[in-house]
Amino acid sequence: MDTHSTVHRTQDTQSSPSKNATIWSVEAVEALFALSFNDLLWRAQSVHREHFDPNGVQLSTLLSVKTGGCPEDCGYCPQSIRHPTAVANQAILSTEEVLSAARAAKASGASRFCMGAAWRSPKDRDLDAVIDMIEGVRALGLETCATLGMLKPSQAERLKQAGLDYYNHNLDTSREFYGDIIHTRDYQDRLDTLQAVRQSGMHVCCGGIVGMGENRTVRASLLAELANLDPAPESVPINLLVQVEGTPLHGTEPLDPFEFVRTIACARIIMPSSRVRLSAGRETLSDEMQALCFLAGANSIFYGEKLLTTGNPDVERDRRLFDRLGLHAE
Repeated sequence: MDTHSTVHRTQDTQSSPSKNATIWSVEAVEALFALSFNDLLWRAQSVHREHFDPNGVQLSTLLSVKTGGCPEDCGYCPQSIRHPTAVANQAILSTEEVLSAARAAKASGASRFCMGAAWRSPKDRDLDAVIDMIEGVRALGLETCATLGMLKPSQAERLKQAGLDYYNHNLDTSREFYGDIIHTRDYQDRLDTLQAVRQSGMHVCCGGIVGMGENRTVRASLLAELANLDPAPESVPINLLVQVEGTPLHGTEPLDPFEFVRTIACARIIMPSSRVRLSAGRETLSDEMQALCFLAGANSIFYGEKLLTTGNPDVERDRRLFDRLGLHAE
């Protein structure tokens, strides 16, 4: 029996190839999670091969262009002013500092350069500096991505006109669990930003974080929410919680690594055309667990030594792993 339910949308939606033709229920995604590990990975790898080069991995590099001082209270984030962490506030970088990092990323093999700023939402004047960065990075021949917090439609339009290719704004978790993690904005705020990004014509990068003490139903609900965005995000970063002392989630029981692989596999099956990215927390995964993630359909990684304020496997380790597995950069 097929494990997903199909719900037909309006005639206009059905006729557009860019729109989703199916809606995934939480129960259907839970049924995928419940498959035997071998059956789940076989199905995920089969779907993966239908849509992507099975040995190709897209490389992105992420740079924090403005660090710390965020007024939000996200329970996982060391950049919040509400949490007593060791992260120091850092003013926005100069365009030349960003371009220097982008050149180094390109020289190391990255094809996309992502810029992150710890804002609840940028002021219009903040965008002036970011737009200079976007234009400079694009001139280097790299794809551009930014994550700057909540956007108004007019701000999304400005970023699109500047040439921004992708905008990242994660849902983080399911609707039901969201209030346990974040109190300073609601779920609809995130959806409104995603709508503004999509309407501007930019690609959407949107995923979530697992290992925050949630159960499997929450993970299934998050993935269903992502898959049912219309259309699904082009990039889906799956983050494994990085526990930072001083944040409310420090001390959370770690997620079973095999459950993380199952999450990757389910994401691949229900979002077959999306890039599924191994993001924060990858440095805690052994080479063997990363290999299972690639087998499960992950085909993008953050590449470099640091992700915003947390560590990341270094470039040479990744190159060695790719060589051992016969993978190549895309």
